[in-house]
Amino acid sequence: MGGAAVGILVVVGLMMVLVARRAVEGATWCIARSSASATALQTALDFACGAGADCLPIQASGLCYLPNTLPAHASYAFNSYYQRSNAAPGSCDFAGTATVSVTDPSYGSCTYPSSKSTAGGSTSNTPNFNTPTNTPINAPIGGTGGGIGGLSPPGFGTTVPNYGTSYASRLLFLLLSTCIGFLLLLL
Repeated sequence: MGGAAVGILVVVGLMMVLVARRAVEGATWCIARSSASATALQTALDFACGAGADCLPIQASGLCYLPNTLPAHASYAFNSYYQRSNAAPGSCDFAGTATVSVTDPSYGSCTYPSSKSTAGGSTSNTPNFNTPTNTPINAPIGGTGGGIGGLSPPGFGTTVPNYGTSYASRLLFLLLSTCIGFLLLLL
């Protein structure tokens, strides 16, 4: 094995450790997918608000009410639920309508919590999905209304967080692929 190959392998390994450490230490937020349908977003929003998300900020008098759009309200509720669930694997899926982001979606005076300690209120790490703790948002916002009905917990069959197509996950994948390629070349 040549000295240059070892040097490259060491550099790639150190980069992987730094990126992985940043991904673990860095804050993440749960936001609505832009490709989600209005009906699916409304159903997921109702579920999140009924299962422990703090939805007061997206009510008419709340700091995060404007813009009064379904994706904005769903993003806030999804993130609240995600943070109150301690960013548990699967807590940011909502039947495929949400994704994890490394970019803070806060704007103006609307601050999205970035951890359980900043999410306010208290919920257990495993919410009781059969007994909603908050009243769901039933008034439609550009979609259909309804409550949580017989909706099962979205995404809780997932074993890893849904990191979507964030920049950090693509970079980590590229670094891991490169390292594996180097290791295969050295064998």
